[in-house]
Amino acid sequence: MDISWFMRMLNESIARQASQEDGCTNRFWEGRFKSQALLDKRALAACMAYVDLNPIRAKMADTPETSDHTSLQRRIWAARDGKQPHQLFPFAGSPREPMPVGLPFQLQNYLELVEWNGRCLREDKCGAIDEQLPPILERLQIDPRHWLYLNRNFESRFKSLVGAAHSVRNACQQLGKRWAQGIRDCERYLSPPIIS
Repeated sequence: MDISWFMRMLNESIARQASQEDGCTNRFWEGRFKSQALLDKRALAACMAYVDLNPIRAKMADTPETSDHTSLQRRIWAARDGKQPHQLFPFAGSPREPMPVGLPFQLQNYLELVEWNGRCLREDKCGAIDEQLPPILERLQIDPRHWLYLNRNFESRFKSLVGAAHSVRNACQQLGKRWAQGIRDCERYLSPPIIS
């Protein structure tokens, strides 16, 4: 099958519908699709961050965690519950032999890279992450020490239910369980601090 033909067929119907909704006749797409080979982890990280920051640069969102329809937002909300989105390739950490299946860096490093990148205002774009905002782990109420501990000990500390303690308790209640193994660690490492 010809990729150019496929993209033309896919884009044409979307462009017609959008033009009809907007009542305009100009070009909907900026140009032809781009196909780029990402040959190493630096290229992969740069491309992922570029795509995940599109809503912020377009002023459709203020932060990565509020950027709807991005893989990063799905990863953030899943990570807060101690999960990995099924449809997305997991972060597998630093490359090593044998390399586990997954992206060759850690989620925390990627979050910090996107955050740093998103705070750099580009003259040709209208949006950026506000420099006055606290760092992303602080905004998500995740203690960096706890985050590192979770990254190193996730499999050994948690069993069947993982998430904020209130989420685990709710799940136990729905499942008719009295308790869940690892709930103290969920309370300590995954629950937001109580503000009095």
